[in-house]
Order: sequence, then structure tokens, then C-alpha cells
Amino acid sequence: MKIVYVTPGSGGTFYCQNCFRDSELLKSLFVLGHEVIKAPMYLPVNLDDNGNIAGTPVFFGAVNVYLKEKFPFYRHAPVWLERLFDSQALLQLAAKKSGSTRPTGLEEMTISMLLGEKGHQASELDHLINYLRRVNPDIVHLSNALLLGLAHRLKTDLGTGVVCSLQDENEWIDLMDESYQRKIWNIMAERAGDVDLFVTASRYYSNKSQKQLKIPADKIKVICGGINLDGYEMSSLPFDPPVIGYLCRMSEYFGLGILVDAFIQLKKDNRFKDLKLHITGGYTGEDKHFVKELLKKVSKLGYEKDVKIFKHFDKENRIKFLKSLTLLSVPVPGGEAFGAYQVEALAAGVPVVQPNVGCFPEFVEATGGGVIYEPNDGETLAGTIASLLLSPDRIRELSEQGSGVVLERFSMKNMAGNIVKVYEQVLNK
Repeated sequence: MKIVYVTPGSGGTFYCQNCFRDSELLKSLFVLGHEVIKAPMYLPVNLDDNGNIAGTPVFFGAVNVYLKEKFPFYRHAPVWLERLFDSQALLQLAAKKSGSTRPTGLEEMTISMLLGEKGHQASELDHLINYLRRVNPDIVHLSNALLLGLAHRLKTDLGTGVVCSLQDENEWIDLMDESYQRKIWNIMAERAGDVDLFVTASRYYSNKSQKQLKIPADKIKVICGGINLDGYEMSSLPFDPPVIGYLCRMSEYFGLGILVDAFIQLKKDNRFKDLKLHITGGYTGEDKHFVKELLKKVSKLGYEKDVKIFKHFDKENRIKFLKSLTLLSVPVPGGEAFGAYQVEALAAGVPVVQPNVGCFPEFVEATGGGVIYEPNDGETLAGTIASLLLSPDRIRELSEQGSGVVLERFSMKNMAGNIVKVYEQVLNK
């Protein structure tokens, strides 16, 4: 079948776990014999090797979307000017600016995008529909529910099957002005009716989405998330010295501050005086001040030589990073729909230490490759890590159990096969 996958670009400045997973999914669908086209929105998709996946121009370029929201006269701009602002160079520059990934202040634009053909970017939607009309896809897969504004015209103009992934939309909406949040969820709930089927990676997020978006249970399929397992090598699980790691965007939202607090507390215990902290995942301009203050905090205590930041986070470098770890923790305060870093860690035999929120308990229960703690604060996390570091055999047991389950159940091949079954269900309606 012919599949168009619509996905927002992150610009490549940080570890966008959903972006990486989506990219691997498309390559796996291609291997299964399907024609796959990636249609980026807002910003370029700068990821690992795209294999043989066909690409398109960037639709709803971030600069044009912003200008059409803020300046009504620009909604009638000539095509040549729109193309100028959609140039690769300008979009890459936009990606490096803090505002490109900061939801605060973009509430009205988010609403406009969700309104689709009724929004201020309706002409951008025309461009996408006209392009897809020539492509004539069997399925259009929207990578998250913030793209639901596209669904109505995809159905009415193209008559194509529409599938939408549900993955951490709250990470965008929760950071917006509270007065807008309920309105945005309500618009998304209305637009959800234009989608044939939704897919998500955990029971936790399925239940959450059913409530927030008023989606019937039989319209959401829970498909175990996966990664491309090729290339991962087992960590030796060092204990002299032990190394704890963080693999995610270096942001307060994702709990890096909690992990640093735990690290500092552990370092003050003479039993863990040699402990190291390895961090990777990049950050946006909006995160720079937070990261700077964290490093300053560590330096004041004299621990700066025990903290190492890995600048590059493509797959090859993530594999090298994971091989250096004893344990991994990404203590996201609000939890996540999936957490691909957990799968990557266990693919390298590195156990995870995660808070009792979101999908984390579900994942640890399924794999047996980690430990859950609560409450989610630095003191409790430090205590949990300490108990593990004092029990090397326990860490090795978690490593063996978790890596075995991940290799068996969390491959991208399995995920892609299950996604194809969803597409077939939509087309056979």
C-alpha cells in the first residue's frame, strides 16, 4: 500500500524520541514492501539515515505558519514569498531559536492549526492537499493528535484512510497558559471524529486519551512501541566507578534536575564518592539557562569532573553512550506515553530506574528490566539508585531479564507488522 506519514520536524537540536522512532518505523514499513513517503511539517526532519524513504517539501513551514498567525495581511502572500520563507536555511535557523519548540505564547496558533480549513493557515493546508492529491495515498498517518486539523480535508477531499498516533501531546499543551488548555483539548476531541483509528504505545496513554479526547475504546489500538535493535551492544555495567545516565532532551520538564539532585546526594555519601553522571540528548535554546544553572550547581560542589555531557546523540553515539552506563534514569515528573530511551537502555542491557508515573510502571512490569520508585524527588531517587549500586548481582539480573524481553517483544519489526494490521483494518472497513 502507499502510505504518507505526516510528522513535525524537531530541527535535530535535541533527542526527539518520537521522531527517531517514527523514522525507524517508516524504514521498516518500506522493508515490508510498502511505498512510504515522509511529509515533514514546520521544520526539517534531521535524523539518522532515512534509508530509501521518499521525502517531500516541508509543509506548514514554521516561519510561514507564524507570520500567517500574527499578520493577517500575510495570509494572502504570493507563492514566491512563501517559498522563500520555507527555505531549508531559514527553517534550520528557526529550529535553533528557543521559540520554535516553546509552547508558551503559541496557544492561538495551536488552536488555528487544529481548526484546519477554518484556521489562519488554510492556504498551507491547500498546498498539502494538492500535493497529496497527486500522490493518491491509501493511508495518511498523522504522527500525533496536534495534527488533527488536517484530518477533515484528508477524508473529504482525498477519501483516504486516516490513522493518528497518540504520543505525548500533553508535553506541548501542559506548558501552555492554563486558560487555553481545556479549549485546545476540546477542539482536538471534536476533530478526533475525522480519524479512522488511533494507535498508541501504552495502556496508560490509551486510557488517558480516551478521557481527554473522548475517543471510544474500540477506536484506539495499543501497539507495543519498538526500536531498530541492530547495532546495540551490551554494557559491561561498570561498578568501578559506577555510572548513571540520562538520555533525553536536557530539560527541566523531563526531570534532569531531579537526577542531578540525586547524583549530588549520592556523591556526598562516601560509598559513592567516585560515581559518574553521563548525560546526552541535546537541548533547545529555551533550555540553555536551565542547563547552565545545573552545571554551575555541580561545579560549586566540585563535581564537574564527574559529569560528562555527550554532545552527539545520533544512533551510533547513543549506542556508545549506553555502553558506558550502569543504570539509566529519566525521571519525567508527569510521565510519558512510552519512553523510547527505556527500550534503548535495555537493548544495551542497562537497567532503568523510573518514577511511578505514566507508562513507566507498565514498561518495567512488562520487561522486568528496572525499578520503580516514588515519590519522584531527588532524595527518593538517590536512595533507590544507592540500593541497586550496593547490589551488583541485582543489577545484572535486571539487565539479563530486561534485555531478553526487549529483544523478543520491542523490535521495530514487530511494531511495523502491527501497524500494517491497523492500516488493513482501516482499508477493509
